[in-house]
Amino acid sequence: MSTSSIDPKQFGVSFSAKQCRNFSLDTSETLEWLIKDAGFRRFRLMSYWNDNEKAQGQLDFTELDMQFRLIEEAGGVISLGLGARQPRWPENHWPGWAWEAPKTQRSEALLQYIATVVERYKDSPALISYQLENEALLEDFGVNGEVDRQRLRQEFELVKRLDPIKPIIMTTSTSWGIPLRNPIPDIVGFSFYHTLYNKGAYRKSNFYPWTHRLRKALIKILHRKPTFIHELQCEPWGPTAIWKMPISEQDKSMSTKHIAENIRLARAINAPPVDLWGGEWWYWRLKNGDPSIWNTVRQELNNKLD
Repeated sequence: MSTSSIDPKQFGVSFSAKQCRNFSLDTSETLEWLIKDAGFRRFRLMSYWNDNEKAQGQLDFTELDMQFRLIEEAGGVISLGLGARQPRWPENHWPGWAWEAPKTQRSEALLQYIATVVERYKDSPALISYQLENEALLEDFGVNGEVDRQRLRQEFELVKRLDPIKPIIMTTSTSWGIPLRNPIPDIVGFSFYHTLYNKGAYRKSNFYPWTHRLRKALIKILHRKPTFIHELQCEPWGPTAIWKMPISEQDKSMSTKHIAENIRLARAINAPPVDLWGGEWWYWRLKNGDPSIWNTVRQELNNKLD
């Protein structure tokens, strides 16, 4: 058990029930480990549409309700993903019935689903923000992508109308994106990936802490909006799904050395809180007899800045 919690103003973690299923992990067990043993108190949760409304009009929020309950009981905080595009493959989580409908009907159904999610969770004492459409304008990654800025504005206005108090986070769609056109979010999130995999090869990112500090300054000048790292790479990115890769392949992009380096680079950007990416993988490795990954994450998060 953890003897102390991780400061939610400094570090959090994304949590995906779909990724738990990919690793054949129990969702509640994994989340309880992240809360009780790992000590996290800040979570980014997903409201996957194709999980919660598999058939039109037949809503089932049992799993997401459980996640909220566990975090509320721990005194934690939640940033809730909204929309069709949310983290984890295939990136766009349309129910089949919605994707197969004409676009006008699909858009109306999406707005109704977002409204249902907001109304259900907006009074939770743990909920502190929404993340609307993860990397909303990214066109070349994922399945069934549909970039529609006009609909995105409608989604933004809908959430603001239903819950005018909580801030809306939106995330940039490239490593160097800066929001220039509406909707301009209350908070801008960006990802930090340092080891990339593309076209059969690993490479280092061309972006370093000083480039992200510059982006942070430009967003502040242009929009007077805060920024933070919504996704810090702390799991492998390789030629196939993680659970299909041998440890030697996983280590090419995310060894303990990579994890330590990424967390130190993220600290140098100075854009807290930092939401780490990979909690399900840490627990999967731990369950399979390898505590080195989580031990490295824990050590780096507990290190004090000089």
